[in-house]
Amino acid sequence: MEFLTTWWAFVSTRGDQIQSGLAEHTVYVVTVLGAASVFAIALGIVTRPNVFAKELSLSITSVFLTIPALALFTIFIPLVGLGFFPSFLALFLYSLLPILRNTITGLNSVDNSVLEAAKGMGLTPRQVLTRVELPLAWPIIVAGIRVASMLIVGVAALATLVAGGGLGDFIKSGLARLPLPNSLESIWTGTILCLLLALVIDISLQLVRRATISKGIR
Repeated sequence: MEFLTTWWAFVSTRGDQIQSGLAEHTVYVVTVLGAASVFAIALGIVTRPNVFAKELSLSITSVFLTIPALALFTIFIPLVGLGFFPSFLALFLYSLLPILRNTITGLNSVDNSVLEAAKGMGLTPRQVLTRVELPLAWPIIVAGIRVASMLIVGVAALATLVAGGGLGDFIKSGLARLPLPNSLESIWTGTILCLLLALVIDISLQLVRRATISKGIR
């Protein structure tokens, strides 16, 4: 109970810092998720007909997830310096695999009879893709985007280590000052805010999924 009191006192006196950290963290999630979704979905569409290209793209994006997060953040510093850009590039690479894999899985799950019927109606290959395949694959694609968003929220806390800001600033500050007063409160603040942000983003994506998917395929 005492800890909750001290934690609340810590939070209530740092409204500007919390607002700034949340804003920076949210910018990472929104920009990275948008860029990664466009790139991964396009890559999945382009490589799907070619087995070798499809497997190669999946293998490469899988390799990104095996690289230690801190190493991936710091490897871009000589190229783009400190701050937002090395963090953005690292998070972008980390988020590709779930979206790409689900894009390919979703497109492959479309029944061939549906595709043949669409072609029989005179639709061009592009129309089949945009009007039939992508709408039917969209629920699976959105599931991949949701997984990627949770991954970004968690890993983005490391952006603070390359001067990228975000909610990780609270965690780093608390760890650096352990066991001094307010150190645990700072760590808990960053952790809890990351959890709340992840929850809000996941709910938002669920609403987007519901709004963009036809009732017939929900």
